[in-house]
Amino acid sequence: MVFEGHKNVTDKFIVVGDRVLVKPKSVDERTKSGIYLPPGVQEKAKIQSGYVIKSGPGYPVGPPSDADEPWKERIEGPQYIPLQARIGDLAIFVQNSAYEIEYEDERYLIVPNSAILLLIREDDDLEDYLH
Repeated sequence: MVFEGHKNVTDKFIVVGDRVLVKPKSVDERTKSGIYLPPGVQEKAKIQSGYVIKSGPGYPVGPPSDADEPWKERIEGPQYIPLQARIGDLAIFVQNSAYEIEYEDERYLIVPNSAILLLIREDDDLEDYLH
């Protein structure tokens, strides 16, 4: 629960470029039959999933050529092609491409957009997961 005036820890994060900040989904340490798995088994999985917490601005593009249209307003500042990932999406991604960070005892993954294989967009999942 976020109180008024209270900032979320990730509000301090500025995700750059074509990267996405993901909160990894907790992995069940047991198989369907009830056998407990050692910690190394989950780490060897090739794909992983987690919820998108923040995303970068996208792919940077160069300024448009204004030589042929001098009457147009000049666009100041960087321009980006936005990413498909949105806050709250469940991202399925290639684990080897992700970079793990820990901040205030919370584990996050920084995932390049190119490593995301699939996005699942449901409005309610993130709220249930974070509380």
